[in-house]
Amino acid sequence: MELKLIRTKKDYRAALAEVDRLWDAPAKSTAADRLDVLTLLIEQYEREHYPVPDPDPIDFLGHVMEARSLTRKDLEPYIGPRGRVSDILNRTRPLTLEMIRKLADGLKLPAEVLIRPYPLRQSEQEMALA
Repeated sequence: MELKLIRTKKDYRAALAEVDRLWDAPAKSTAADRLDVLTLLIEQYEREHYPVPDPDPIDFLGHVMEARSLTRKDLEPYIGPRGRVSDILNRTRPLTLEMIRKLADGLKLPAEVLIRPYPLRQSEQEMALA
C-alpha cells in the first residue's frame, strides 16, 4: 500500500488492513515507521469522520470514581461536604469553578471536560414551587 492521505472509506479500510499486517513490526524498522505514519493518518481520518464528543462532566466523574475505586467521601476534599457531593452527583447543584479547579489539580482530570455545560435536575422544592 502506498502511503497517502485517507480520503474515502475504501482508503480507510485499506489503511486499517495495512496496520493489522504491520502490527508486530520490529521497533525502529522501516515497517514500524510505516506503521507510525499510518496510525497518524488513520487518527486524522477518524477525528474528521467519526468524532467522539466530550463526555458529560458528571458521567465522566462517575466513570473516574468507578475506575479508581473512589467513594463519595473521597470527593469531599475537592467538592465539599457530603451533602454537596451528593447534590453534584445527583445533578441538583452545578460544579463551581473552584470545584473544577480542585478536581483537575487533585485528581488530574481534564478541566475542559469538567467545565462543559450539563443538565441539572430540579430539586424537590423547585418542583413543588413550579
